[in-house]
Amino acid sequence: MRSHIVTKGVARAPHRSLMKALGLTDKEISQPLIGIANSANELIPGHMHLDTIVKAVKAGIRMAGGTPMEFSTIGICDGIAMNHKGMHYSLASRELIADSIEVTATAHPFDAIVMVPNCDKIVPGMLMAAARLNIPAIFVSGGPMFAGRHPDDRNQKIDLVSVFEAVGAVQTGKMTEKTLARIENAACPTCGSCAGMFTANSMNCLTEAIGMALPGNGTIPAPMSERIRLAKETGIKMMELLDKGITPDKIITQQAFMNSLVVDMALGCSTNTVLHLKGIAAEADIDIDLALINEVSKKTPHLCSLSPGGADHIEDLHFAGGIQAVMKELSDHNMLDLTCMTATGRSLGENLKSVRVLDDKVIKPVESPYHKEGGLAVLFGNLAPEGCVVKQSAVLPEMMIHKGPARIFDCEEDATTAIMDRRINPGDVIVIRYEGPAGGPGMREMLTPTSAIAGMGLDDSCALITDGRFSGGTKGASIGHVSPEATQGGLIAVIEENDEIRIDIPAKKIELMVPEEVIAQRFTQWKKPEPKIKTGYMARYAKMVSSAGNGAIFKTI
Repeated sequence: MRSHIVTKGVARAPHRSLMKALGLTDKEISQPLIGIANSANELIPGHMHLDTIVKAVKAGIRMAGGTPMEFSTIGICDGIAMNHKGMHYSLASRELIADSIEVTATAHPFDAIVMVPNCDKIVPGMLMAAARLNIPAIFVSGGPMFAGRHPDDRNQKIDLVSVFEAVGAVQTGKMTEKTLARIENAACPTCGSCAGMFTANSMNCLTEAIGMALPGNGTIPAPMSERIRLAKETGIKMMELLDKGITPDKIITQQAFMNSLVVDMALGCSTNTVLHLKGIAAEADIDIDLALINEVSKKTPHLCSLSPGGADHIEDLHFAGGIQAVMKELSDHNMLDLTCMTATGRSLGENLKSVRVLDDKVIKPVESPYHKEGGLAVLFGNLAPEGCVVKQSAVLPEMMIHKGPARIFDCEEDATTAIMDRRINPGDVIVIRYEGPAGGPGMREMLTPTSAIAGMGLDDSCALITDGRFSGGTKGASIGHVSPEATQGGLIAVIEENDEIRIDIPAKKIELMVPEEVIAQRFTQWKKPEPKIKTGYMARYAKMVSSAGNGAIFKTI
């Protein structure tokens, strides 16, 4: 076993002595040592209960003859970090999480590892670490929170995005601050990751789809005891995967990534999944070309209409059969590779044999989907030769093709102020630049401006383009990840006020309608701006990070 380098032999007596200082017995030291990466904290609603999940994982490991060894890693709540300096650090935390787990699991050579994440960057950071370490690994997340209920209509479900959009409604006089306060108090009623198909739940669902978690991981609501039972089963299953020698490289394969992309399109996941799947694939030495996303999307119908693009929430998806039921519907139409190995120790085909859809209003049949194409689209053109991403399933029909004058902002705060001050007109294309991975730095999420646009009733007439990114809670013609970014000399850097921009989502095109000779002249005048953050981690991050088109991973040294 891998742990024998610290537990076996006369020379390791000092190591064992320190383990005994932890209270471990000779029997426990002789058993397989199973690391548990616990991201619990009192900062994030999705992580406040993870100690309970970890306690159950430990019970499962012990029942199966292993010795659990828990350690911690950091986590950031994107909702709380939103629209201020803190959001610079969110995406960048993904790399810190992956690195910290690699460091711990190498210095303390576990035989296998259980990852316990829940929210946005923690899930992909842990998946990247699992692929990098390549020791037997399995995931169990904290699960989604239940949706809230609108204080004026108990039949209407609400969530965090409802609060962001209510802010925009207050700004335009459509809602009182008193009603906003009541929505604020009702929108996030339990522990768990935010209730819609936002980034956290997108990644938890795709972890299940790719095969690194047991069935139910993506959708069992956080407050349910079923989640605790799943955690115990995960601990037990970890020991089986170790015994069988099933490592991440046997699960995270090219075929598994293709399966996860198909599920991504069927669910209408967050645009951030593009960044994270690219990052995970890089750790697994697998290439995912952005153009492949359009190929998969074209062949995959959008089966679930989940918030922010629809009325349903993750709890509805769970009670309709969850991710396994979505995959069953897709597999019945030959859209998945059923030979892929999964964390159950069995193939995907074996897992799906007895699965069925329990509510075809939530999980639509392939023959009658919400949309004929999948949830995401990658657009290319002179404005984004390396691609940019839009959640097309959350775009209103009238905005699928749009042409309008550019409104230029060099940071998110300036754009948000202009929106709130009602200086944006119907038809405008808002451009927010210098918010990319290096230029931001950190590629900030922009739920505040997009929610304000929706709350003010402009989402049927305005588009937003950025080299930054959007929250999984964003809806509308919000096009992010423009690559190359402004700081790297991308065309977005020299767009001027009132330049015409054409967006054609069905054709997967985005163009700046300015003559090439004019563009060339503008670049002769362009100068790369000074870094916004010049000290600390983010200054180092800005120098090391690659483009969004590469998943915003660190450059190869």
